Amino acid sequence: MKAPQGATGLGVSERFMLLLVSAVQFVNILDFMIVMPLGPDFAKDLDIPISQLGLIGGSYTASASVSGVLGSKFLDRFDRRDALAVTMFGLVLGTVAAGFARDLPTLMLARVVAGAFGGPATSVALSVIADVVPPQRRGRALGIVMGAFGLASVFGVPLSLELARIGGWRLPFFAVAGLGLLVAGGAIWKMPSLRLHMLHTEQRSRIIAFLREPSVMFSLSATFSVMVASFCVIPNISAYLQHNRGYPREHLGMLYLVGGSVSYVAMRAAGIYIDRLGSTWIATAATLAFVAAVGGMFVLEWPWLPVMPIFVTLMTVMALRNVALNTLSSRVPKPHERARFMSLQSAVQHMAAALGAMLSSTLLTELPDKRLAGMPTVATFSVVMASFLPFLLRYVERQLSLRPAQPAEPWTAPAEVARASIPPA
Repeated sequence: MKAPQGATGLGVSERFMLLLVSAVQFVNILDFMIVMPLGPDFAKDLDIPISQLGLIGGSYTASASVSGVLGSKFLDRFDRRDALAVTMFGLVLGTVAAGFARDLPTLMLARVVAGAFGGPATSVALSVIADVVPPQRRGRALGIVMGAFGLASVFGVPLSLELARIGGWRLPFFAVAGLGLLVAGGAIWKMPSLRLHMLHTEQRSRIIAFLREPSVMFSLSATFSVMVASFCVIPNISAYLQHNRGYPREHLGMLYLVGGSVSYVAMRAAGIYIDRLGSTWIATAATLAFVAAVGGMFVLEWPWLPVMPIFVTLMTVMALRNVALNTLSSRVPKPHERARFMSLQSAVQHMAAALGAMLSSTLLTELPDKRLAGMPTVATFSVVMASFLPFLLRYVERQLSLRPAQPAEPWTAPAEVARASIPPA
């Protein structure tokens, strides 16, 4: 539904912006996610030890971390539309290169290129949402956008696994790159220009002073906690289930289909309840469930735990923790510092993911029968790191409550757009 021109200068509704940003996130997340379930496939073809699969994910996240730091210095100086288009085209280039990889070094190099653009693409996309959706509905909006994680799992990962079964592991990379081109084109032709934040860049504090703000530092610490806890285990789940638990390769698609479906529905609901109850309560409940699932599956290694429900639980609670974190984090930066903060947050996310993935590669050993040894140690570290999240979010909420009231943002979406798109719950 079209909306009249308002303070944003937008001629489109919030709903369209959410759809476009969700598409960006879908491609970005799918590009990252398909590497993990396909890991055993290309490990066999390229003669890569499965215990080293974490290095491939780590190369993407390490590159995204570096680009996030660099992006924090200049992304707020560009039109959001132009920045989003450039980063998406770069992501497509790296994804195509992965499809042509011949060994571990060339595959890692391709993932470095993809990460260098994929990290900033996420930062810009989330900055767009923070620009056009007012705080009182931002939890619901971010729940919708981050539902792309669930959609990527429901449709993207199972389809990618099927494409790999039919045409080899390279085909999914080419398919994701083609989809990325369509989304990048849509951003260029349909997304309105978002430039008003550029009028305030001279008000930005120096980056060291910015990082010294308690709400910024503790929000980034919470981001680190979430990502390092998750990525100790995520890159190894597919190999662990197949080789340690004997889960059939042909059933992986259904596993991700069910897990993605449940997590998608849960994230949509979580966004509403976060707006009502606050991020800390949702994060606490999700963290308790995460600790129980990881502990039972990987630390205690209870063989009687069925794979499907425990996997679905893991996917769902990791998604809920992310929604709670990002909703609260969106309130931390001032409007003219959003892309800077999102870039720093992206840098921390990917640095933590890289550290988690590489740590797991260091601690895990591939046994002669292809089983992974050392998973209880990796999972114990994951549980410890995950437990910090509720306390960190509670501190951030307290810091935000002490802030003086801010004037209304001059480029918040006009009331007509707000009423036409996401009605208050």
